[in-house]
Amino acid sequence: MVSYQRKSIYKNLQRKIMLIILCVAIFPLIFLGETIYYRFAKTYEEKIEEQIKYRARSQSYAMEVFLRERTAILATIVDTHSFDELKQQENLARMFTVISRRTDGLIDLGVIDSTGRHLAYAGPYNLKGLNYFQQPWFNEVISKGKYISDIYMGYRQLPHFVIAVRGYSNGQSWILRSTVDSDIFNAFVRTAQTGKSGDAYIINKNGIYQTPSRFSGKILGKSNLNLTLFGQGTTVGEKLKDNGKTKHIAGTWLKNNEWLLVITQDVGDEEGGLWTTRNTEIIIIVFGCLAIIITTFFTMRIIFKRLEDADKGISELNDQLIQSDKMAALGKMATGIAHEINNPLAIIGEKAGWMRDLLFEEEFQKSKYFKEYATSVDKIEEHVERARKITHTMLGFARRMEHRLDDVDVNHVLNQTIELLQSHAQTNNIKINKEMHPDLPIIASDQSQLQQVFLNLINNAIDAIEKDGLIDVTTRKDDSRIVISIKDNGPGISKEDLQKVFDPFFTTKEAGKGTGLGLSASYNIIEKLGGTITAESKLSEGTVFKVMLPIVIPAKK
Repeated sequence: MVSYQRKSIYKNLQRKIMLIILCVAIFPLIFLGETIYYRFAKTYEEKIEEQIKYRARSQSYAMEVFLRERTAILATIVDTHSFDELKQQENLARMFTVISRRTDGLIDLGVIDSTGRHLAYAGPYNLKGLNYFQQPWFNEVISKGKYISDIYMGYRQLPHFVIAVRGYSNGQSWILRSTVDSDIFNAFVRTAQTGKSGDAYIINKNGIYQTPSRFSGKILGKSNLNLTLFGQGTTVGEKLKDNGKTKHIAGTWLKNNEWLLVITQDVGDEEGGLWTTRNTEIIIIVFGCLAIIITTFFTMRIIFKRLEDADKGISELNDQLIQSDKMAALGKMATGIAHEINNPLAIIGEKAGWMRDLLFEEEFQKSKYFKEYATSVDKIEEHVERARKITHTMLGFARRMEHRLDDVDVNHVLNQTIELLQSHAQTNNIKINKEMHPDLPIIASDQSQLQQVFLNLINNAIDAIEKDGLIDVTTRKDDSRIVISIKDNGPGISKEDLQKVFDPFFTTKEAGKGTGLGLSASYNIIEKLGGTITAESKLSEGTVFKVMLPIVIPAKK
């Protein structure tokens, strides 16, 4: 009845909370979303305009650099070579080869005298001997010294433009001229295009296309663009209507305000991202509202379930306390049993020793059953020792075993422990390397418990490696301590698990393969012996356990 009443109360509370969240959270969320979208749309439009302006500025600068570099190359040749040297065909051809190897964009090189006659030519066309005196660009070069022409057809009847530089020889002018590769130049201009509707092209101050437009015109065609929109040397952005579509347009003058780089972009293409953002925002708000409702609903269910779990937890805690009492009682019982067993074991051991002494008497040695008697005595002593070890373990489990100080040679204890585990390691193709300090002092400690610790650590290393690995066991003296290091190249331990390796009942082994008490017991043993034990590990690199024991000189006996 009480449980039913609680469920009814929480269901009503859940409905009220959901209604409050709808009013307090969802409606403001929608209003906030609309406000953010409006501000984003304004910012997005401004960003688009700034981007197209920036593209026009940066591309025009790059093109100015392109033209200046190639003009500078020709000027350098004129300044460093004489007219008589360059008008030699082989010299000019060699110079053109050097230029072509160092830079691109120039397809030929020619030397023209003051009368316009082409004296030497290196390139793919047959232009040597032609006269350029009547060409408009010829007089421009003579008068200005350096000149970049507009696109024209010329003798080769192909759209192209030239870069020319004037030189002097014996009081006479001469010209070094080169044709710019139209394909490279046009491709350079097209790099400013973006999207499906983006366009980039150059027109001169008369509106004639110097590079092809993607949509509106061809080279040497007439553009309908109103050039008065663009100030001299100024980049501007405008929105123009073209065939019912709104376009962003930006232009920058270059080449001493003789060419205009024009970049256009459909507003629809640029605002595709804005519509995507709007749709995404709607989806986010819708899913956000659903998430709020669903999260609230399930949160209420979780809270109620946790109340039930808390009741169950109290019951489980009581069970654990009972189990702890049982374990404590078991420990006391183990202590009693161990003491009770030790007494008859001592007697059996004593009698076995007496029997062994009798075997050395002459009448027993002559018996045909002598070997069987000797074997039986060995078996008795072996199993007495085994029973003693079991009672020793039971006493250790009960935590009532007192430390017995022995004269301990740490290296010797480690060697004994490794011998016990050597067969197990070799079966799994695991090699145990030993690097022990030969002059470690003998210390006062508990040899059997130290062996238990070393046994746990080396056995854990073997289990961690499983197969085909290496364990390094080293000892050294560090001031007033002996440091024992046991390192394996197993899979390592994560940072989270490394903090818990010494906790009772914590194990990384599979269920049924470990109790989680080995390292906890080892930690307690080393701590009671006045030492410390630490663990360091990295995933995929292995683990190293370090045991540090104080150097306590044994008392004189």
